[in-house]
Amino acid sequence: MPTMAVNMLSISSCKKRSLDYALGNLFPNDEDARRLSQRVYLLSEFLEHEVEDYQPPPLQRRAVVHGHCHHKAIMGMDAEAQVLSKLGLDYHVLDSGCCGMAGSFGFEAGHYDVSLAVGEHELLPAVRQADKETLIIADGFSCREQIAQTTDRQALRDGPHGPAGDYPETHYLRQVDAPQVPSPLATAACVGVGVLAGGLLLWGWRQARRH
Repeated sequence: MPTMAVNMLSISSCKKRSLDYALGNLFPNDEDARRLSQRVYLLSEFLEHEVEDYQPPPLQRRAVVHGHCHHKAIMGMDAEAQVLSKLGLDYHVLDSGCCGMAGSFGFEAGHYDVSLAVGEHELLPAVRQADKETLIIADGFSCREQIAQTTDRQALRDGPHGPAGDYPETHYLRQVDAPQVPSPLATAACVGVGVLAGGLLLWGWRQARRH
């Protein structure tokens, strides 16, 4: 039976790299692993290379852009630059290296001072100096967390998440000042879906073992 090619999109450069590079090296003789490794894209890469004549709606603003250090070192920022240019943004990509948070590194007591020193090298001063009309864009989860904890700004990714004060991000992001407590019905529904999904996975695994 022919296999339909399916693209996989990742919003994390690290996760994308684990699929398009590490997966093939871990399973060099697995045809499925090889096919998947060739079909994994970041959102920016997919929009630039797989969507013909893609043109996003205009966004006439200034922006300060911080690239995830792993992303910059391994994949480069060309696709992001093309998407941001198509948006019409007047943007500046910082030569900022690492944000300093680096996953759990910046949360650990023994690394906290080093984490702040790295962030204060360029990224955090640039964020604080940006005027209120300038967007702050950072795709890395750790990068956005470092910015949120050490400035009064919330960074946007190529797709939004949450906010502060009178800054422009409040127009793009969901307010997160108060934690959202799920209702008992919603919680029960999520648990039910999880149990069903687990059951289906187990059934599929058993069927595969039989064949």
